[in-house]
Amino acid sequence: MTEVLLSAFEGDRPVKRLLTKRRHDSRAGSLPRMWWPVVDGLRPDVGCLWSAKAIEFRFASASTALVVAAPRVYIHSMSVQAAMATTIIHRAYRLTLDPTPQQARKLSQWAGAARAMYNHAIAAKQASHRRWLQEVAFATYEQELTEEQARKSIKVPIPTAYGFNAWLTETRNTHHDAAEKGLLLPGRDGREHDPWMHEVNRSALVSAMRHADDAWTNWIDSLTGTRAGRKIGYPRFKKRGVARDSFTITHDRKSLGIRLATTRRLRIPTFGEIRIHDHANRLHRKLHTGTVEVTSVTVSRHGPRWYASLTVEETIPTPRLSKRKRAAGVIGVDLGVKVAAALSNGELVPNPRFKASHAKKLARLQKALTKSQKGSRNRAQIVQKIGRLTHLEARQREGHAHNVANRLVHTWAIIGIEDLNVAGMTRSSRGTIEKPGKNVRAKAGLNRSILDVAPAQIRHLLDYKTAWSGTQLVVIDRWAPTSKKCSTCGAVKAKLTLAERTFECEACGLVLDRDINAARNIAALAAVAPSTEETQNARRAAPRKPVSSTVKQRTAMKREDPPGSSPPSNGRTFHTVLVQVI
Repeated sequence: MTEVLLSAFEGDRPVKRLLTKRRHDSRAGSLPRMWWPVVDGLRPDVGCLWSAKAIEFRFASASTALVVAAPRVYIHSMSVQAAMATTIIHRAYRLTLDPTPQQARKLSQWAGAARAMYNHAIAAKQASHRRWLQEVAFATYEQELTEEQARKSIKVPIPTAYGFNAWLTETRNTHHDAAEKGLLLPGRDGREHDPWMHEVNRSALVSAMRHADDAWTNWIDSLTGTRAGRKIGYPRFKKRGVARDSFTITHDRKSLGIRLATTRRLRIPTFGEIRIHDHANRLHRKLHTGTVEVTSVTVSRHGPRWYASLTVEETIPTPRLSKRKRAAGVIGVDLGVKVAAALSNGELVPNPRFKASHAKKLARLQKALTKSQKGSRNRAQIVQKIGRLTHLEARQREGHAHNVANRLVHTWAIIGIEDLNVAGMTRSSRGTIEKPGKNVRAKAGLNRSILDVAPAQIRHLLDYKTAWSGTQLVVIDRWAPTSKKCSTCGAVKAKLTLAERTFECEACGLVLDRDINAARNIAALAAVAPSTEETQNARRAAPRKPVSSTVKQRTAMKREDPPGSSPPSNGRTFHTVLVQVI
């Protein structure tokens, strides 16, 4: 880090007190971390007397500079030390908004405008797709081509967000002119409405069209097999009251349209400032130190609340393991239903069962909803209460998942979990008419209990939290017999039902909770991953065969530096300088 000490005064203000501050704020003369002095564009040397008009302090990753007037500079001493290497990550900061009733209506209007632009783009894409299908059918009938030949030869362009720029500009100008003249414009429903498109930020409309492009691309990639995962359905329209209200706004990073006005107010381009429910002190500090750069903001409504998710590029120190983590070693985690998680050290994380805690109240509200009259004010109030309750349940479940993931990431160096197939575990057992299922109601209750723990969400949180903290996440093969295998002698049972909550080994006589026994087996498999003897369970792939000596090989790259190693060679080098203004 750079420390600058000045013993002179700049007018009547003591320069030393301002320049040695560790926190960078908006006041002139403050100095954040990782700055170094530059005199006349050059780094000063030790023992030299420099005559200059000013001392310039530059940040390591920015082009801005802080200039302090100083006629002459004398270098007392200088020490060189390697600074910590940095890594750029992409993350989001979610802020709970507290809009006024007028602002809430405006947010709903902007979300409706984004939904209308999304539906307009999807309609244009579907029209082009139908035209392509008609031309393919005509070619197979008139030109005597096979369907495969016709599909390859006939091309119909699909409109994209870039192609709507001219139409969007013309439509916005039309709405603007009509609003100035006080005219009404015809709508799709045949009635006349007030012009509205010119009042919405253009970026929100363009982002909605880009989302339509992404939806269409995902469907095509899933249809052709280039996209992994479940099959993506044909893009559909978003319906008001069913689809989530949201819109996304991007900005030019040089102009900083999206920014925090204060720690309690967020500024959105064209919209203005909107109050934050709690505070954004952490994000505010990072923005002023220059380690965070906002790229976009997504405003969405979940239940009764509005949220703003700020997507940022954040510069963090390269993740490295601490001594405490290295001493803690490996931990195995077995996610379950009776307990939320069982750890290999014998600790059981209780299951809060959020769904069961809200089940009675939710059932009472849903019963009242069925008896209410459609279109009545009472029905609308009941719907709001149901939405508020389900939103509270989801936030509580998400908070519990974050607490579990944070504790695992901040305590142990290696975390081992199973690759659970949650979609398969929660699949219904109803069966078909020819082959009806058994114990359908009991299986449905088990599915609700599994989803209440949110194992997939915990896995997702561990994926990126471990990457940010230097902890290694080892995913164990889902077919590994972690529950049937004895953690002491390694004997595997032929059968183990869900009703048996205690594992009893017939070979060595071990009696242990089945979840803790499974966690110990997961920890044993995870401990193999950092060594050279990696198994199929560690990286979910079979070990590679040895390559012939005639084939040119590249130098192997490890996933992370071993404990105690030196910093990467590409880390920046900073100077610690003591200067005195004469």
